[in-house]
Amino acid sequence: MAEQQQKKIERDLIFMRPGHCAGDLVEASKWKILREERGLVEVDVHVPAHMLNPRRQLFGGFTGTYVDMISIYTARTLYDEQADFWATTINMRIDYLEPVMGPRMLLRGELIKEGKSTSLVATHFTDPAGNKMVYAITTLRMLDKRLLD
Repeated sequence: MAEQQQKKIERDLIFMRPGHCAGDLVEASKWKILREERGLVEVDVHVPAHMLNPRRQLFGGFTGTYVDMISIYTARTLYDEQADFWATTINMRIDYLEPVMGPRMLLRGELIKEGKSTSLVATHFTDPAGNKMVYAITTLRMLDKRLLD
């Protein structure tokens, strides 16, 4: 059962396989999915050395990449395997609470509100001890790909 669920996750999350520019940048193929259910995901993530600033902290400009990927992943949990849609980020707010030092962090995506065409997702960054480092809110527009052709 766990192996079948992992295969579904890998199929659904193109940016967590090699070959997607944002996923490759953050080395998403090495992430460990801890939990996935409707409207909620938790992922254990490492912080690659090339993402660090001179102080050895996650460079703030890269934080949005993590937020976007986790927000989209969270939105995907709202749909079954046969759904054919695009999730487009239309707004993102990031609050930096503490420096992200790594080498590991826990990312949690949580659905706040699901609408007809938009969804609001919160992303939490915590260190292994549970300290809050980043909080973000993302508004996603959900587009049915069948209607775009």
